[in-house]
Amino acid sequence: MAVVCPTGQHPDYNSHMKALTMWLPVFLCVAALAQPKTGEWLSLFDGKTLQGWRETAFTGHGKTRVENGTIVLGAGGSMTGVTWSGAFPKSNYEVRFEGARIDGNDFFASLTFPVGDSFCTWVTGGWGGDIVGLSSLDSWDASDNETRTYFDFEKGRWYAFRLQVTPGRIMGWIDDKQIVNVEIAGRTVGLRFGEIELSAPLGFASYGTTGAVRKIDYRLMR
Repeated sequence: MAVVCPTGQHPDYNSHMKALTMWLPVFLCVAALAQPKTGEWLSLFDGKTLQGWRETAFTGHGKTRVENGTIVLGAGGSMTGVTWSGAFPKSNYEVRFEGARIDGNDFFASLTFPVGDSFCTWVTGGWGGDIVGLSSLDSWDASDNETRTYFDFEKGRWYAFRLQVTPGRIMGWIDDKQIVNVEIAGRTVGLRFGEIELSAPLGFASYGTTGAVRKIDYRLMR
């Protein structure tokens, strides 16, 4: 016959609560350790597997693989990419990575990233291979807004990319040369219409081009 407590609680309720109370400080300590410290670089790629990433479901995408410590984005019918499946900050953060165009003549390591409650893409070598900029600002693509710059990417060469996102500004560097520095307060920041939306919240993509990325890190900013 079932035992019914006067309070309606299970007989083992008090023992369960005592155990939970005993272990709660440990759980809180572990959770605190899992939170990144401001300014501390954290890796998003172990160099061996796609753990934490998933292949982006672009139509006609090429093959994605991990090879020699890099994520290789094989040339596809349109875009090939990987999307981060974990949590990621919306603002006041910095991302850095290295990218290389292995073959092809279009963007090879474009980064889609959060900007508050929206997203944006840092295009690396689009529109024929040499245009760098943000898509989109006030509905204008990188090829048409003030972030448009030209950069001659050599095939097979690794470039160091770094991006900072704050509520009021987006800044980007290639090999320590500042390429992007734009105020975004009061402006509409968003993605270009189309499948690039599949890269959100954080993802890399190539277009008809074999690209590679490695050494992907991020940190929180003050």
